[in-house]
Formats: sequence, C-alpha cells, structure tokens
Amino acid sequence: MNFIKARQLHVEINLTPLIDVVFLLLIFFMISTSFTLETQIEVTLPSADGTQGAPQEDPFVVWVSAEGQYAINNSTVIGTSFLALDAAISAALRAETPSEVVVWADAEASHQSVITLLEVLKKSGQANVQLKTQSRQGTPNP
Repeated sequence: MNFIKARQLHVEINLTPLIDVVFLLLIFFMISTSFTLETQIEVTLPSADGTQGAPQEDPFVVWVSAEGQYAINNSTVIGTSFLALDAAISAALRAETPSEVVVWADAEASHQSVITLLEVLKKSGQANVQLKTQSRQGTPNP
C-alpha cells in the first residue's frame, strides 16, 4: 500500500519583531530618564584626620536656641528676624574682626534658624565658620 505521508509544517516563532519592540522600549526609557544629580546647594564635604587645631583664645560665638533666638558672645539676645540678626551681626563684626565664628546651635533648633545665621555670616563676609557638636559621651567637642 502506498500511503501518502502528510507534509510536516515547520512552525517557527519569529522573535525579530519582539526584539525590535524591546529595543525601542529600551531606547525610549533611556531618553526619557534624567541621569543628572539634582541638588539645591553645592556642598564640599570636609575631611577629618583626627587632629584638631588650636582653639582660639577669645572666639566670636553665636548661639542659636531651640526657639530660634540668637545670642552673640553670650550677651546680646536677638529676636528671630533676619533683619535684626543681620544688623546685630554686622555691628558686632565691625566692633571686632574675628578670624573665625563659632556657632553653637541647640539640637532642637530648626535647620532654618541655622541656615539664616549662616546666610547672614556669608553676607557679612565671614568665611571661616565652625559648627560645634557634642560627642556621644555628652562633652562638647573643642
């Protein structure tokens, strides 16, 4: 008997269109994604090598309280406004020309209070500013 063999169809899945779509999606997401690091201010982080400079004999100190009030050299209490702080800092810096300003900010003081003080110091031309911290044991760092 002569049986006719059925033709076998070679079925293939064509992956070329799928690969094209994947590459197009990849290109779309690469173009639409922003790779730039956006920051509000430029920050140069200080390096610490474990050594500390000699403390200044009579430093110019500004305190920031938890309520946002300012005090200069432990005597003048200033309100919380930018203009009052600017006038007081300018007058105090004209009276004495310190090589550095030491800022003692309360741990509960708002960031805005400290930033306002730093803006006033920058505006008055004071570039050398130290922010005092406290060690884990509770003693102030020199």
